[in-house]
Amino acid sequence: MQPVQTIWLALDSRSNGGVESHVAELAMALTQQGFAVTVVLLADYGSHPLAERLCQGGVNLLKLNGRPWSLFTALQSAHPDLLHTHGYKAGILGRLYARLLRIAVVSTFHAGEIAQGRLRCYQRLDELSAPLAPAMAVSEAIALRLNCRAAVVDNFVAVPQLPARIVPRTVAFVGRFSHEKGPDRFISIARLLPEVSFLMFGDGPLREELERIAPSNVRFMGMVPSMQPHWSEIGLLCMPSRHEGLPMAALEAMAHGVVVASFAVGGVPRLRLGSAGGYLCPESDEAALTASVISWTRLTSGRRQLQAEHARQRILQGFTAAAALPAILQVYAQAKGAA
Repeated sequence: MQPVQTIWLALDSRSNGGVESHVAELAMALTQQGFAVTVVLLADYGSHPLAERLCQGGVNLLKLNGRPWSLFTALQSAHPDLLHTHGYKAGILGRLYARLLRIAVVSTFHAGEIAQGRLRCYQRLDELSAPLAPAMAVSEAIALRLNCRAAVVDNFVAVPQLPARIVPRTVAFVGRFSHEKGPDRFISIARLLPEVSFLMFGDGPLREELERIAPSNVRFMGMVPSMQPHWSEIGLLCMPSRHEGLPMAALEAMAHGVVVASFAVGGVPRLRLGSAGGYLCPESDEAALTASVISWTRLTSGRRQLQAEHARQRILQGFTAAAALPAILQVYAQAKGAA
């Protein structure tokens, strides 16, 4: 069996989000290990925030034309050693095409929420077809939904060197403005703390309604290409989600010294927020989450600084590429052996 050398990471994506952040981190980590990595977007929706980040990391980017057979044609032509799919569309098509072409294939399942409407059908087909390839999931809850045994592999991030800073008394929401992410709950908390600045990064179907009901201390920052320039403006990331996998936003925040307050949903408990300067609240206990945010806003500057450092240390201890890659490479070897 020849070792894996060329790897394609495939997904269907229009903008930046948790899956895209994961793929970028994985692509750069694999590149640093000497693999030839290409990120494949199934359709070209125009400029993409991943492009500049991947280019800086020395990772190739390939955009297909969006037609179902374009992935098959590209795989047939390039024949990479391994295809790694992310998301339901890449997963359904990628597993089928790779099997037909005898290319090793693995899939990572990211979605903590149950999709609705037509997307629910695609999600279910993705989960039912999971046995066609070795699978990974970013939380135990997601793994249990699959029709096969899946390795639970944590998301991971790079931890930057940071200059000393005074942790701002600012609370933020980062994510899609949709029901499962709980932005309405964030607005409710902001209404109770009119003297505290609340920032909302993202966009989505609830934006118009959220802007209508938001108090004056909430600022809508829009969809940003990357959160990297903005973490220094934030002291606490509030995650009022109804469903989650293992959120990249939480990992990125903690890596930048931003404390997290969240419900115990999906893979979030794996972060052990209580021992990492953060706040882990019972699922859907809005009173507990509100109390946690209020408690954080009343801390002294020195105490906020200490909690920020605990958050960074938690990521360094268990959520870096060095911690996650061995398990991913083991799944790659399993797939290569079965191809």
